[in-house]
Amino acid sequence: MRQELMSLPKTLAEDVARNLVMVAKLLDEDAEQAYGYSRVALRLASRVAAVREAAGFASYATARYSEALAEFRAARRMTGSVELWPVMADCERGMGRPERALAMAGEPEVQKLDKAGQVEMRLVAAGARKDMGQAEAAVVTLQSPELASNSVQPWTARLRYAYADALLDVGREAEAREWFAKALEADQGGTTNASDRLAELDGVEFTDVLADVEEAEDVKDAEDAVIEAADEAKEDEAKEEAAEAADEKDGEKPVEGGDAR
Repeated sequence: MRQELMSLPKTLAEDVARNLVMVAKLLDEDAEQAYGYSRVALRLASRVAAVREAAGFASYATARYSEALAEFRAARRMTGSVELWPVMADCERGMGRPERALAMAGEPEVQKLDKAGQVEMRLVAAGARKDMGQAEAAVVTLQSPELASNSVQPWTARLRYAYADALLDVGREAEAREWFAKALEADQGGTTNASDRLAELDGVEFTDVLADVEEAEDVKDAEDAVIEAADEAKEDEAKEEAAEAADEKDGEKPVEGGDAR
């Protein structure tokens, strides 16, 4: 990315770099804000492949799949790389075209991907099968040497999790539980919610203590507000009654120098 930005004037390169840093920083925390920074970078340097790729991922994270696909295609034309092929296929899924994603899974570009990219492509293909109502085929799609391997790679937890989820879809609950447990074992970075899925299968319910405390505080605040409003209403009513009584008393006094009859 630094090498690509060196093709720009220094001041412009620095401005673009700052926006790209913000995209990377915010992508997981606030995707919409990251998208905003990506559009600024895109306006400044649309001919830089790294900028088009960053804009693609920001669009992808905010479910703007058509925009994302256009940016990924542009980046691929500029670099000739196939590494974006799986996420491009997933954009097709996001646009409601799983059959196109599945077709991309059979293209020669897949053979040029590294191991991580091939696993990602397999995940996308399985997702496309599920989108098309082919649950059994999704299970078969995920069965691979990578799934059977005991070696733990950055993608292992997600692959095992997807397989467990696919097994659950076809009613193989016992096997699904086993693979959710394997996914949890490999999930050192917390990229899946395998622990929650295991608990769900075991019938365990978790109570969010902090949420309960916050809810109780909200209820107490609401009750206090009602009591305070009632007290203010009583006070206002008492003042009105006192004012009316004073007015009535004033009305009974004889007018000075006049006829009291």
